[in-house]
Formats: sequence, structure tokens, C-alpha cells
Amino acid sequence: MAEEQLFKVTIDNITIEVPAGTSILEAARKIGGDVTPPAMCYYSKLKGTGGKCRTCLVEVSKGSEKDPRPMPKLVASCRTTVMDGMEVKNITSSKVVDARAGVVEFLLINHPLDCPICDQAGECHLQDLSYEHGDAGTRFEFEKRTFKKVDLGDKIQLHMTRCILCYRCVYLADQLTNKRVHGVLDRGDHAQIATYIKESLDNEFIGNVIDVCPVGALTDRTFRFKNRVWFLKPQNAHRDCPTCSGKATVWLRGDEVFRVTARKDEWGEVEDWICNECRFDKKLTSDWVIEGPREINRHSVISQNHYTKETKDPQEFLPEILGRKPRILLDIHDVSDVDKPGIDLSLIEGPAHSTDFDTNTNENYESK
Repeated sequence: MAEEQLFKVTIDNITIEVPAGTSILEAARKIGGDVTPPAMCYYSKLKGTGGKCRTCLVEVSKGSEKDPRPMPKLVASCRTTVMDGMEVKNITSSKVVDARAGVVEFLLINHPLDCPICDQAGECHLQDLSYEHGDAGTRFEFEKRTFKKVDLGDKIQLHMTRCILCYRCVYLADQLTNKRVHGVLDRGDHAQIATYIKESLDNEFIGNVIDVCPVGALTDRTFRFKNRVWFLKPQNAHRDCPTCSGKATVWLRGDEVFRVTARKDEWGEVEDWICNECRFDKKLTSDWVIEGPREINRHSVISQNHYTKETKDPQEFLPEILGRKPRILLDIHDVSDVDKPGIDLSLIEGPAHSTDFDTNTNENYESK
């Protein structure tokens, strides 16, 4: 078997070796941290995604060892494969920083900015993107594009006004279902995600469009307006499901299951697709085997104040300082007439009991 060819690529002054054919974005994800460009349309588990949102633009300052010339324009890291000796600038490039701010401004031009009432708030990639790379204000002074909300069946609602046309849901329906009934209609500023003849999305795996949507355009109708995600505790859970792997994340508040989603990795991508029955119909804790708290790796409010590791009592340092166990040698019998004469309560093994006290005194108190 031929040995796999590895290419050496440097991203923001960090060098890594990756297999030939790896995209710059995937190479950056192997490094992790701020070196990784954001991505709103690319999805590693869906073929053909990427190249539409332009948020992952990077500067290639050196093409390769054989051709060290820089690329003349910024390139989409999700669609550009690495070459041996390539050097890439992401956060270290002022051109990338300016371009990304422009892309964010463009994505927000028609966005309603209704985060306070959006179910995606708290786990929205567009929120993260605008906070990290956008500007505080806007230069857009015209009326925004708006659409009416559409129910795609009894479980999914489409709010096209929030959509950024990332095409993820279209690719998912193409590759995960046997009959796609929705897509992008019209062109230019009239383009929209829609079901042309008003068919509902009723395929067994179509609920996954909710998980791949990076904004609040596709939402779970069984969860809408019921709770905020940062009040819920995500738990890994599984069940014996004949349709899918049965591995999911259940979102609890107390013992109540508010929603069920697929498990996601640190880049917000689904690990295992789940079926509609697991997602929409299994809303009791008795339906699931709870494995434990879910690690939320993204910089999210969901991960705040959720203790996933075993808590420990604080260490008592007084015995260490004294070199012995502290003893209280106070005999309070002369003062209170409560404990029996000659008994030091601090020397008793374990907690004090009624036999350690003067029963006659207790009887006197009771009689009073």
C-alpha cells in the first residue's frame, strides 16, 4: 500500500502536516483556536458545501515551495486545497480582518436582528460571527427584505427573513433523504428557500435541517418560545432506535425534556444524524438512557455555570497548620448544666447523643 503523501502548511506562523487534498480550513481546524477561520456555509459532512458565505476568506502569502508567489486575491479556505510549503494568513492579515468585517456587514443587511425573540439565540453562529468580526453600527438605511413565516409540516417552521442562503439544508435534503421537496427559488435579492408546491418536509431524517441551519431560519415547532437554551442543561443520552444511531443530546430543565438535538462537535457540526422520532416524539426522560452532561466546547453561554466534572469539598488546612486535629477542651457544664460532668464534647467519637447530656437538666427544661 502506497504511503500517504503529506503536505506541510503554515497558518498564522503555525506549521502542520496534513494529507494531500486537505482544504486550508480543515488544516486550520486541526490546529484549532483562533487560527481556524469561521464558516457559515461549509459543512464537512455534506458534500458540495462551501464557497457561498465568504466568511472563511484567508490570505495565501506563499503558494508553495515550487511556486512561492502569493495568490493575488483572498481565497475561500473551505474550497482551496493546501500545497506543500504553503503559507497562509488568517487573523495575522489586516486584509482578512477588513474583508471579514465587510462580509459580516453584508450578511446582516437583511437580517432582522431579532435575537431577543429568536430561538437560536445563545447558539447562533451568526451572533458569534457578528460579535467577533462585525461592527457596532450599520450603514444600511433602506427597508430590509422580509418574508412571511411558513410552516413546513407540523414540526418545522421556516422564517426566511433570517436566512443567509448558506444552502446547507438543501444539500442535506439532497444527500440524506430520498426525495428533496425544497430548494432555492428565484434569483438575486428575491432568492429564497421554499417548497415550490407547498409540500411539507416529512422525510424521516428531515429534522436535521434544524441542526445544520447556522441561524434561526429553520426552527423546531415543538420547542419554539418554550425556553432559553442557557437555562437548559444538555445531557448526552441514547436509546434503542431502529431508524438511527439513537445517540442524541437531550436538553433538560429539572426532569423535563424540552427538546432533543443531534450531538455536535466543537465546530457545531452534527456527529450522528438522528431521526424525527427521536427528535420530536421522545420527550420523556424515561425514553432515554442519560449518560451525563454534554461538553459544550464552543464559546457559548450554554457552557457557563454548568458543572460537568465531579465537585470536591474544600480542603481543611487547620489540622495541617496545627500538626494535629483541633480539640475544643471547653467543659460548659459549669456554665449551662447541659452536658454531664467530666464529659468533653469535643472528645466524643462522632456526634453527641442524648446520653451525653444531663437528662435531669433536660427534664427540668421540659417542665419549665
